[in-house]
Amino acid sequence: MHIIGAGGHAKVVLDILLESNQHISGIWDENSNLKFLLGYTIYGDFKAFKQLSSEQFVIAIGNNFIRKQMASQLGSNKARVIHPRSVISKFAKIGIGTVVMANVTVNADTLIGDYVILNTNASVDHECKLADFVHISPHVALGGNVSIGEGTHIGIGSSVIQGINIGKWATVGAGAVIIRDIPDYAVVVGNPGRIIKYNKI
Repeated sequence: MHIIGAGGHAKVVLDILLESNQHISGIWDENSNLKFLLGYTIYGDFKAFKQLSSEQFVIAIGNNFIRKQMASQLGSNKARVIHPRSVISKFAKIGIGTVVMANVTVNADTLIGDYVILNTNASVDHECKLADFVHISPHVALGGNVSIGEGTHIGIGSSVIQGINIGKWATVGAGAVIIRDIPDYAVVVGNPGRIIKYNKI
């Protein structure tokens, strides 16, 4: 498995791969100041990686917009990275390129899109629908039947009650409590959550 990106998120992805007894074929980042990641050599040229078209890879970049750009540039990828100490219902569906970290719970009839990040200790309850490039931060709790649009970031420790719809490319701040729907691009903070501005995408 190749890792695209060599920042802090990539360290966690690398650890998951090792916990899953997967071989690390290469780590790629075009930041010339980065030489090693947890003892593994970092290679610099994404163009060189693209020549390895048959190789599986994971995009270990936390920024949702950049992750979408990289997915478009690098082409087809069928890999998923799922920590062995996560709990995934057999009735849930996980998209390609998605990373599921330690102690995550995904319950029945949930649909997780492509290139999603489910971060440490997140809880995703029954019948949730997460679109592509969503990032669910550590210790987030999503009630049942929550829908989250493309590219949205749910901040650390946030709670979303059941049945809520959150639009695309929105941002929910750390610790927010979401009790009503959120439109596209909205930035929401507080308890209860309130819109303070809109993202420019």
